[in-house]
Amino acid sequence: MLRLPLPSLLFATLVLVLPLLGQQARAGEFLAQASAVPTHSPQTQPLARMLSALAPEADRRVLRLAARAVSCAGKDAERLAVIDYSLPSTQPRLWVFDLVKRTLTFKELVAHGRGSGNARATAFSNVPDSWQSSLGLFRTLNSYQGSNGYSLRLEGLEPGVNDKAFERAIVIHGADYVDETFITQTGRLGRSHGCPAVREDIASPLIDSLKDGQYLFVYYPDGDWLDSSRFLHCDSSAPQLASQ
Repeated sequence: MLRLPLPSLLFATLVLVLPLLGQQARAGEFLAQASAVPTHSPQTQPLARMLSALAPEADRRVLRLAARAVSCAGKDAERLAVIDYSLPSTQPRLWVFDLVKRTLTFKELVAHGRGSGNARATAFSNVPDSWQSSLGLFRTLNSYQGSNGYSLRLEGLEPGVNDKAFERAIVIHGADYVDETFITQTGRLGRSHGCPAVREDIASPLIDSLKDGQYLFVYYPDGDWLDSSRFLHCDSSAPQLASQ
């Protein structure tokens, strides 16, 4: 086995770690600014406040970004799902909001892809066969019966980030590995091929609440995505948070 001299080993470690630390620092700075900078849309601030009031245990900065993204996408949203993949799979990290009735309809466990990590998701991709989850804003399509039972197709709205979701068959579906018993046995949820899988006994009502033109916002503190997402920077008159 090749043994690197200590200075070379330290250098190699820094080469691997420093880009990740820099990305996380940018993401943290973006989140801090997201709470402090005026919103780009008159809709965003009251929507963000409503989401935070309905799900006070969720990170309000993430909900603010979700409100910003869905407001940027259009004014037709009636329901919005938010996934915070910065949380471990052992915690509820999926919230579904009815924006018309102003209610929280689901707070749930949700799986990530095998290629994204173990108990925590740390890697994301738009590449077919990567078995990784994707970030960003999605629009929901139709429901159908497939190999994973009742499922919901997703359209990724962000080029290069999630726009191959349909091609990759990234869908919401139920799975027997999304279960508290599985967590007790393994210390984490089971993992999908990249799909946001949920508990089998709530899959049907959750899918029915989201199908046909609603929105899903998937978050992780990825600095490159936060810098470049057009749904987080859609108003040219607003400050570009990541560049300040």
